[in-house]
Amino acid sequence: MPFLITVSDGAAISALLVSLWTARQTSRFNRRQNDFAETAERLNRLLIEKESAESEAKRAAELGVNFVKIGKNDYRLKVFNRGAGIARNVRLEMLEGEDVIDGRELAEKCPIPSLERHQTVELRAWIHFQSSRRAHIRLFWDDDSATGQTKDVWSDVF
Repeated sequence: MPFLITVSDGAAISALLVSLWTARQTSRFNRRQNDFAETAERLNRLLIEKESAESEAKRAAELGVNFVKIGKNDYRLKVFNRGAGIARNVRLEMLEGEDVIDGRELAEKCPIPSLERHQTVELRAWIHFQSSRRAHIRLFWDDDSATGQTKDVWSDVF
């Protein structure tokens, strides 16, 4: 008996082929959707990390020191805050070059109760020919991001 394909058989085979093609396309679409969801999740995590880092940076103080020449023979050590946060209980420790800072003035002004953003405190410096060329200063402070912050700074005296 010969094998004959009727119109209904042709329609069934074409329906099967269309359903297989649709299943494959749906599978590919679902895979792309899953990849997109993973990418969106990764981007959301990165955005959250960025926002938390920015929030932390807004609470943190960034202290520094620098020697500046005011007049012909008048030098000052400027302690400044570049960070967005307020530095509290600011202390200085002269590790090297302590001969250039007036110890009495350092004792009077330190600890500095608070340094707001762009605020500075000046300490008189005594510069002479035998002065140290560089000063090694350790800063200690507290801010809203953490307590017990430290920073070592090497600053050229002149």
